Amino acid sequence: MSIIWFVGSVFSPYYHWAGYRTPEDHVAVNVCLYSPGASRWTMTERGKGALRRDSTTLQIAKSQLSWQGDALVLDLDEVSVPLPRRVRGRITLHPGVLNSRAFAIDGVGAHRWMPIAPSARIEVAMTDPGLNWTGHGYFDTNAGDEPVARSFRSWDWSRTLLGQDTAILYDSVLKTGERVEIATLFKSDGTTEDFAAPPRQALPGTFWRVKRQVQAESPPALVETLEDTPFYARSIIRTELLGQHGLGMHETLDVGRLDTGLVRCMLPFRMPRRA
Repeated sequence: MSIIWFVGSVFSPYYHWAGYRTPEDHVAVNVCLYSPGASRWTMTERGKGALRRDSTTLQIAKSQLSWQGDALVLDLDEVSVPLPRRVRGRITLHPGVLNSRAFAIDGVGAHRWMPIAPSARIEVAMTDPGLNWTGHGYFDTNAGDEPVARSFRSWDWSRTLLGQDTAILYDSVLKTGERVEIATLFKSDGTTEDFAAPPRQALPGTFWRVKRQVQAESPPALVETLEDTPFYARSIIRTELLGQHGLGMHETLDVGRLDTGLVRCMLPFRMPRRA
């Protein structure tokens, strides 16, 4: 399961066509639910009238997330596309430790990423579809001062569980052709340790021929591709880092593919706008 809250969506064709003005007028909740017979995908974009936020709460239309004590509580009320079905339920995230360290994924700070809870426990209680489970979770935030197409060609990101610790790698290719590498181990005691990123290893290409790779100490294994689009892929992998094998989440974004007229015109079929 993946949930992303957007204020000024990086993928929004409407935000692009509006000249990237007024991010609050381009908000959405993206829910990706992966379950046999109960998969759902939502990303309805809404206007600024649907947005409410303060220091503890972010609400978009009928969905909201809020800090309640030490837990982050997400109450979802969305409709999936292309087949309209309700997506409703509550997810409660209990962080193991909180991280306050931010990273400049472009090397200069115009694009920033911060893994707020590199490791967490989650409780999922969905009513539509009816699914319940507990498991391992993760929570981060991204912010940018300019569109990604002005700074990047592509990036690969991975997060791997290594025992009680979490290793996260960012491998960004800038518009200039330069690379920015981030490789950090987030330990269960709340400390962090940067390490030298291992060599890049190729992963199998996707249906849409998006090239993906991951930094690993031995050839990785592709377990499952969860999202396969013309410009983006999300996958589960098995990989080796710091002498340990672990299960990881991997994402690839091809910014050049995203920044084309054809892809922009395809996106509204998966991202309807209800301003």
